[in-house]
Amino acid sequence: MSKSKAESTTTVYVARKIITMNPMQPHATHLAVRDGRILAVGDLARMQAWGEFELDTRFADKVLMPGLIEGHCHLKEGGMWVFPYVGYGDRLGPDGKTWKGLQTMEAVVDALAGICQQWDAAGTPADKPLIAWGFDPIYFGDERMTVQHLDRASTTRPVVICHSNGHLMNVNSEMMRIAGITRDTQIEGVVKFADGEPTGELQEPAAMFPVARRLGPSGSGLLAPMDDDGMRGFGAIACMQGVTTATDLVNQLADHDVDVLLGACERDDYNVRVVPAFKAFHGTHGAKEGVQRINELKARYGETDKLRFGVVKMMLDGSIQGFSARLRWPGYFNGSANGIWVTSPEQYEADFEVYHRAGFVVHTHTNGDEASEVAIEAIERVLERAPRPDHRHTLQHGQMIDAAMFRRMARLGLCANLFANHIWYWGDQHASMTMGPDRAARLDACASALAAGVPLAIHSDAPVTPLGPLFTAWCAVNRVTMSGQVLGERERLSIAQALHAITLGAAWTLKLDDEIGSIEVGKRADLCVMEDDPEQAEPMRLKDVRIWGTMLSGRIFEATQMRYRVGDL
Repeated sequence: MSKSKAESTTTVYVARKIITMNPMQPHATHLAVRDGRILAVGDLARMQAWGEFELDTRFADKVLMPGLIEGHCHLKEGGMWVFPYVGYGDRLGPDGKTWKGLQTMEAVVDALAGICQQWDAAGTPADKPLIAWGFDPIYFGDERMTVQHLDRASTTRPVVICHSNGHLMNVNSEMMRIAGITRDTQIEGVVKFADGEPTGELQEPAAMFPVARRLGPSGSGLLAPMDDDGMRGFGAIACMQGVTTATDLVNQLADHDVDVLLGACERDDYNVRVVPAFKAFHGTHGAKEGVQRINELKARYGETDKLRFGVVKMMLDGSIQGFSARLRWPGYFNGSANGIWVTSPEQYEADFEVYHRAGFVVHTHTNGDEASEVAIEAIERVLERAPRPDHRHTLQHGQMIDAAMFRRMARLGLCANLFANHIWYWGDQHASMTMGPDRAARLDACASALAAGVPLAIHSDAPVTPLGPLFTAWCAVNRVTMSGQVLGERERLSIAQALHAITLGAAWTLKLDDEIGSIEVGKRADLCVMEDDPEQAEPMRLKDVRIWGTMLSGRIFEATQMRYRVGDL
C-alpha cells in the first residue's frame, strides 16, 4: 500500500545544538524526520539532499539529544498520587505540584492522624484503609516505626504505610487484626518485639501478603495494578523529565494489566514507549507458565512502537536500607542480621535457566553483594549448560558489586544497571549504618563497571526515588550525599559517560539500541528537548538542566501541556 503525501512528509528541525550520542558524528545542527524515523542528521545541505521538506524552527534556540531512557522504573510513579505521600524529601507530582517531605517521625504520624480525623469528620466508612507511601525510617536514626506509632493515628481504621523502597510496610493494630497477624504468625519478615508480639513492620512480599490480600489491589503498593489515570500521570512526569522510553520493571501481565497498557500505548497522544517486565518471582506462575504467557502476548500483539514484551524480572534479595538485602562478610555495619532471600538461590537458578533457554532477557534484582555473587555464579553455570551469545542479561541495582565481580560479569556478557540515586538519598546512611565507609565508597561503582568492560545503565527505580535521568546522571557524576560528603571520588563518571548511561547504555540492556538511544539514520525519532546544554553544564548543575519536552517517533509533546492530576484523596 502506498503512503499518502501527508504520511511521507519530511520535516527538518533546526536546533542550537544536537547531541547525537553517536561517536562517529557527535553533533549536528539539523535533523530530518519522516514516518516517525530519523531520515538525516547533519547540516542544512545534508537535509536538502533528500529533496523537499518542511522546515520547523521551533527548536532553533534549544538543545536536542536522544530521548532519555529509564531502564529501571515502575509505572506506579504516575499512579501513587491517589495515596498520601509521607516521604522524607520533596516530590514532584504529575500536575507539576511539589509535595513537601516530612522530616521527623512525629510529622509522619501527625499527618496520618490528621487525615484519619478528616475522614472521620466527613463520614468516610471506618473500614476504608488509609494507605500512604514513600516512608523511609532510616532517616530517623535507630528509631523504627511500630504499631504504637500508627495506633496514634487510628486504632479503629486500618492504616498501612508502604516504604519508599517497596520492600517493607508498616501497619497499625487494626490492620494486623484484619490480616490475622499475631504472635503466632510464623512468616519470615514479620518483625516482632522481644516479647514475641509483632511490631507492625513487614519485610518483603511473603510478610506483606496477608495485608495485601485483605486490601485487594490497592494494598499491593508498587505491585498494585495500574489504571488509565496512573498511565496518564506517568506520561506527564516522563515528559517533564525528558523520558521517551521507560520500563515497568515488575508487571504480572495479567489480562487487566495488558488491557491498561494497550489502552494507553495505542493512543496517538501517549508520549512514552513502555517495556513491561514479566514478574517471575514470588507468587506468580512457574517459569514454564511464565514463558508460555510471554510468548502468548508476543504472538497476540506482536511488536508495536510503544509496547514491547520479552523482558523478565527476577528478584533475589531485598533492600539495603531496609536491612533485607543479603550481604557478604562482614555483614551490616551496625550489626543487623543478614537479609532475606526473596527467591532461594536454588529456585533462582532453575527458573533463570528456563527463561534463558526461551530466549528472553532476564533482569535480576540484586542489592547486596551476596545476592550479586549468587546471581553471577548461577548465571555462569547456566551459560555453561546453555550458551547463548548476546543474551544481555542484566543485574539491576547491583549496589555493592566490586571490581572482581564486574570482571566476572564482563566475561559472561552481563550488563549492569546501577541505582546511582542511592548515593544522594542514602549515601550517608550507608556509610554510617548499613555498609560502613569502605564499602560505601564503592556504592554503585559505575567507573569500575566501565573499567571492567561491563555495559552500564543507571536508574531511579521510580517511585522509590523520583523519575529523572538527568538527576540520576548528576548522582553518578558528582557522587555527593545529602550531607555534602563525596563517596568514592574515583568512581565518578564524566558527564559524557553519564549521558551515555541514560541513553545508549539503557537501550543496550533492553536490546533496543538498534532503534533508540542515539540520533542516527533509521532510528526512532525520539528526542529530549532542552533549554540548556548538558555537555556544557558545570557538573554540580547537571541536574538543573531545563527540559522543554520530548518527541516520540516524530510526535512532539510539551511538558507544560502534559501535566495531569491523578485522582483526589
